[in-house]
Amino acid sequence: MENTNYLCGDREYFTGIGKIPFEGRDTDRELAFRWYDENRVVAGKSLKDHFRFAVAYWHTLGGTGADPFGRPTMNFPWLAAADPLQQAKDKMDAAFEFMTKLGVPFYCFHDYDLIEEGADLTTSARRLEAISDYALEKQQASGIKLLWGTANLFSHPRYMNGAATNPDFRVVAHAAAQVQQAIDLTLKLGGENYVFWGGREGYMSLLNTQMKRETDHLARFLHLAKDYARSQGFTGTFFIEPKPMEPTKHQYDFDAATVIGFLREHDLLADFKLNIEVNHATLAQHTFQHELQVAADAGMLGSMDANRGDYQNGWDTDQFPNNLYELTEAMLVILQCNGFQGGGINFDAKLRRNSTDLSDLFYAHIGGMDAFARALITADRILSDSPYREKLQARYASFDTAQGQAFESGSMDLPTLAALAHTFGEPPLQSGQQEWYENLINRYL
Repeated sequence: MENTNYLCGDREYFTGIGKIPFEGRDTDRELAFRWYDENRVVAGKSLKDHFRFAVAYWHTLGGTGADPFGRPTMNFPWLAAADPLQQAKDKMDAAFEFMTKLGVPFYCFHDYDLIEEGADLTTSARRLEAISDYALEKQQASGIKLLWGTANLFSHPRYMNGAATNPDFRVVAHAAAQVQQAIDLTLKLGGENYVFWGGREGYMSLLNTQMKRETDHLARFLHLAKDYARSQGFTGTFFIEPKPMEPTKHQYDFDAATVIGFLREHDLLADFKLNIEVNHATLAQHTFQHELQVAADAGMLGSMDANRGDYQNGWDTDQFPNNLYELTEAMLVILQCNGFQGGGINFDAKLRRNSTDLSDLFYAHIGGMDAFARALITADRILSDSPYREKLQARYASFDTAQGQAFESGSMDLPTLAALAHTFGEPPLQSGQQEWYENLINRYL
């Protein structure tokens, strides 16, 4: 097994596990990739460049199995130290050991995922400065990069009524200080992007809410953050991550269409894209594919949080992705829009409460990465080898006629369009052949 001491300090946390190899679909080894060969070229790009996989610092290193009904079940050794800085260093040692052995090129974090928040902003800033120095050393030694950073503006009680949309100006100011600090942190670590997830930017009741005032405040806050980051030399993309509810009853970033409308209304389209999460899409009563398509059609598909929900549970369960059929549909969307704009695929997913072995972290990520690879390969074969494209184009062939093109281009008025109806007579029924399309994916999986 390779020596990873230069990445994990004096202690190896994942003993007995070396670098995860690609061995192909027929391997009997459990800790190996069957589909994810990072150097395999599909549709003109390597799988590594298609996916730009990232580890979620909060779930992978800090998800201890606790839930509203029970205490933590995972006794991670890197969380044992009582001193905040020592615990943060232990956690980072474990993180970079894990990511190096897994072979992912990126990671993501909220500010206080890296180190425990202090009693005041000054203490927090001092702690983040120390741990970010350590992170910089780890990044330089390993080659692993920061895909995006963000600020946790939802966990602390001060944010119970929101952060940028809080009715108390003092809380808005505190959120601004935290975001400024997180932007500086992201810049220091060479982060390629910055994410806003409005975890509590919404309302529980309209009875005590001035909704327009709150959304105007959110837009002003985003402008200030964007302007500050640009003034400091940040050239990356800002992402907004839609979510309809939970923990608020109604969040202002409800779904992709809502966020795009918000960005357009407040003149933020030039700097912002969307970070689409699977489980958030289904909570909004959409499919993941729908949310990807809405973002892609608007030229706003920036990045992805990969996970899945449980169809029998109505909340954000953040399970690792494994549904090949649904992932193939998603990859059809992504391939046809030429991929992400700036981002990648972050595993915003956590182990189940009863998966308590450290090796389970590897099984979960290997399974997710293999599922995405197999789905992308399948989608590419469908687009390249099957009649899918031609059949889909044929369904809209009537708009490729001179009259159909005149309608699409805007050169036809309503009376002309209406007159054509008399010429055409009753239109024949045209089958959508949905079952054929559904069967096609199964044929190629």
